[in-house]
Amino acid sequence: VQLVESGGGLVQPGGSLRLSCAASGFTVSSSAMHWYRQAPGKERELVAAIYGVDRTTYYADSVKGRFTISRDNAKNTVYLQMNSLKPEDTAVYYCNTDRYPRAYWGQGTQVTVSS
Repeated sequence: VQLVESGGGLVQPGGSLRLSCAASGFTVSSSAMHWYRQAPGKERELVAAIYGVDRTTYYADSVKGRFTISRDNAKNTVYLQMNSLKPEDTAVYYCNTDRYPRAYWGQGTQVTVSS
């Protein structure tokens, strides 16, 4: 199992970024997939999740209405579209899936929102 994130960078407040999480060793369509983030000095927090054949989604209140999680089954990739970015969205973003008996994490991608 491998997860590889990409798409982070520096963006001004109000801007947009799209993060990608390319998965291998399993199929994202049959797994619950999560995006977490961790800001300096803070605990890692769940940002969004997608699961099930009907692509049920979950969002943290802090990103609801601004972020959209999606997946492309053909590419075995999960995305996080981030719009209306705020300085408080600055963090390292991680892709995650839980496959018993352990959790798998990507290496993380830095998102910095600053003018």
